[in-house]
Amino acid sequence: MLIPEISVIMPAYNAENHLSEAIESIINQTYKHFELIILNDKSTDNSLAIIRKYLAKDPRIILVDKLQNSGPANLRNEGFIMAKGEFIALMDADDIALPTRFEKQVTILKNNPEIGVCGTWFTFFGAKKNKVIRHSEHHDDIKISFLHSCGIGNPTVMLRKEALQGLQFNDDYVPVEDYDLWSRLLPKTKFYNIQESLLNYRQHGTNISKTKIENVNRSVRKVKINQMSAFGIEPTDSKIDSYLNVVSVKKGLRTEEIIKAIESSKFLLSQNKKLGNFNPERIEKQITKNLIRTIRNAKNNNFSFYKYLKNNEPELFQKISNLDKTILFLKSVIG
Repeated sequence: MLIPEISVIMPAYNAENHLSEAIESIINQTYKHFELIILNDKSTDNSLAIIRKYLAKDPRIILVDKLQNSGPANLRNEGFIMAKGEFIALMDADDIALPTRFEKQVTILKNNPEIGVCGTWFTFFGAKKNKVIRHSEHHDDIKISFLHSCGIGNPTVMLRKEALQGLQFNDDYVPVEDYDLWSRLLPKTKFYNIQESLLNYRQHGTNISKTKIENVNRSVRKVKINQMSAFGIEPTDSKIDSYLNVVSVKKGLRTEEIIKAIESSKFLLSQNKKLGNFNPERIEKQITKNLIRTIRNAKNNNFSFYKYLKNNEPELFQKISNLDKTILFLKSVIG
């Protein structure tokens, strides 16, 4: 086979129930010039036999059969090193790529050399009712969305190999290693999301353990703290929690915490004017939206807080809807 334009990286671990469907969705792409690197992570089910069946039929498939379990982050990093293509596409072993996914992503990347990472919308399906997940289209909006959460679907990603610049997934951030990697790559290249669902993302009916939820929350917090460097803020800053409350919406904050967040928002905006890492109009609009939602979901209200907003923060107060002002007033009176 000639050198492929796309290297598809698919980790697989005990994926026999859905693996064939995932592989079929790749080999049946309208865009044919790719290699499919499947890394079997020492599966104990029938996954290896399934992969070998397709390997015998399609020369574009490359099998890496691991002797020890490595985890998906390490397998994707191994795939990065192996990839021969100019572009790398990520894929999970239980998802379904729509037939035109590669064709549309390659077109975006070829026509826009400044874009290094291209994602798409995707559709949750399986255990729950189908739901389309929509992410922002353009880089400036994607950068701002990342301050709150991961603004690109990992298994929808296609990127230029050269755009990685040596970066890779970090096992220390599992299970949100994708959020970490893309956050670190955002300042180095342009991101873009195709405004169309081109991947079906399978949901499973298993309950998430308390330990996993704690691991997710802890790792997400680390990523968000790291992102504060874009405002010139160190991880050890004593006001770090207030800064995080500005860029993310957190329900149930006490009124004193919200006041600190409002003050912190002014510092973030002033820092951004100096450093210019975010579009100033868009970041201000997003921060204002976050603060209003935080006020709406305050843990407690009192009349002094209402007067503080009205008298000390007139610009912010003016942007609160009349309905929210009325509700806030009533909650403040009731206490």
